[in-house]
Amino acid sequence: MEKSVDAVHLEDVQALSANLAEISHDGKPVWEQRQTYGPAGIRGLATSKYVLAAAAFSTLGGMLFGYDQGVMAITLTMDQFLTQFPEISSTAVGASFNKGLMTAMIELGAFFGAMNCGWIADKFSRKWSLFIASIIFIVGSVLQTAAVNFEMLIIARLIGGFGVGMCACLAPMYISEIAPPEIRGTLLVIQELSIVTGIVIAFYITYATRHIQSHWSWRGPFLIQMFPALCLCVGVVFLPYSPRWLCGQDRDEESLKTLSRLRGVPETDSRVQQEWYEIRSEVAYRREIEQEKYPHLQDGTVSSTIKLQANNWADTWRGRNWRRTQVGVGLMFFQQFVGINALIYYSPTLFKTMGLDYEMQLTMSGVLNICQVIACLWALWGMDRFGRRQLLLYGGVCMFIAHFIIAILVGLYHDSWPTHSTEGWVATAMLLFFMLSFGATWGPIPWAMPAEVFPSSIRAKGCAQATMSNWGNNFIIGLITPPMIEGIGFGTYVFFGVFCLIALVWVWFFIPETNGRTLEQMDYVFKDTQTNEEKQRRARIEAGMVNRVNEVVRSNSITAV
Repeated sequence: MEKSVDAVHLEDVQALSANLAEISHDGKPVWEQRQTYGPAGIRGLATSKYVLAAAAFSTLGGMLFGYDQGVMAITLTMDQFLTQFPEISSTAVGASFNKGLMTAMIELGAFFGAMNCGWIADKFSRKWSLFIASIIFIVGSVLQTAAVNFEMLIIARLIGGFGVGMCACLAPMYISEIAPPEIRGTLLVIQELSIVTGIVIAFYITYATRHIQSHWSWRGPFLIQMFPALCLCVGVVFLPYSPRWLCGQDRDEESLKTLSRLRGVPETDSRVQQEWYEIRSEVAYRREIEQEKYPHLQDGTVSSTIKLQANNWADTWRGRNWRRTQVGVGLMFFQQFVGINALIYYSPTLFKTMGLDYEMQLTMSGVLNICQVIACLWALWGMDRFGRRQLLLYGGVCMFIAHFIIAILVGLYHDSWPTHSTEGWVATAMLLFFMLSFGATWGPIPWAMPAEVFPSSIRAKGCAQATMSNWGNNFIIGLITPPMIEGIGFGTYVFFGVFCLIALVWVWFFIPETNGRTLEQMDYVFKDTQTNEEKQRRARIEAGMVNRVNEVVRSNSITAV
């Protein structure tokens, strides 16, 4: 007689309970500890086509982010745009600040979008939150396209940024919750790949439209950014729910069906049963802790719900959770302060400081963005091959070297590039080297790790804080870069190079390796030392599940007889 679902489940959960405590930061990846769904890394994508399709589609929100970044590089140099918005022309008073403010408003809006993403994702699900974010972005895009003055443009970018911030937070969270552990890193790279693809598409669209002798030279690119958002709105209907979110809503059977469909195997498959067990066990464990900590906030009233949400936000920094939160927030901080968006936003200006003429400035800006795409494609293979921590360390070293060499060359030859063209091209080559290094390491990993490290009970809030860190620091970079380039020249590269060194030291001491671990194993990755009471609670929850399985198995056996 064929094994029942619960009989298979019982064998696996008993094995899991015996081996779970052995998992650690330095232990073997999950695919070396138990049966997997397929090969690790990029080769595993062929055996997880449904997950790949869902993950890729959800990252259309990342393309919105990238497009909105890339669209400004050439738009800021268009005469038609400067005529419509004279506040940012070079002859205007405070032009540098206004240019930085306009560029940075998308980040400010995204900061508030990420801030509200946590409770929206928990309330309405990950997939329907993507729908809400897309609608908000479309509203902002319409206003941006129709802008008639500087104030309207600022407000439009603020609204659009709110939607972008939500999408940037939701997509990695959603991908991490639907992906099997052996290809989770590879799938999370798709988010960064989508971002840089959006940057490249926007750059070359504006590169082409700059020759249009009307306001459509800049309104056209703003209009085009609505189409990916419209596709995301329609496609969300066909995305599966997150199995982990379903378990958190007590929709366990639906979670099993969804997990089975995502993994492409029957519900009775032992691997699905084990993963389903881990998810339910983790949800039950976190819920019991919450009920014990906040018994007076469990009545379901609006007031209690708001207070409980506020405490959940605070919990991300309480106890042992602070170690995970500083990983997410810190990675996003350093991702911005190594200088990446200063290069993307103001690459033509930077190339001008190296002595290149206008057409070559634009050409090399496009090449710079393509380098990031190429590096991201490599990361699809390298993320799960080499792990997160090792790539971050190598990336920090390479980016520091690039900034160091550029700073020396710009400092020595900034006023004599025409007679030092070789040095100018060496500096340009270092910018390309920086972009390749960043695109393979510090580009994708800060988007991947925050979605991995948090327990299910605070994952939405933790990811929201990491994304808020990205946008908040992105906003700061957008504001300070134009005055820095204008005021301190080569010191701009010294500034970012120093932060590359600080990032290197921080990774060495504070970042664990998460490669190959399931989301439910992160307590062991971070070496969280549980008290005897916590161990007993987890053991009791697991034992209760096993007992329930035993009862179902006995019932099935009696029925079969």
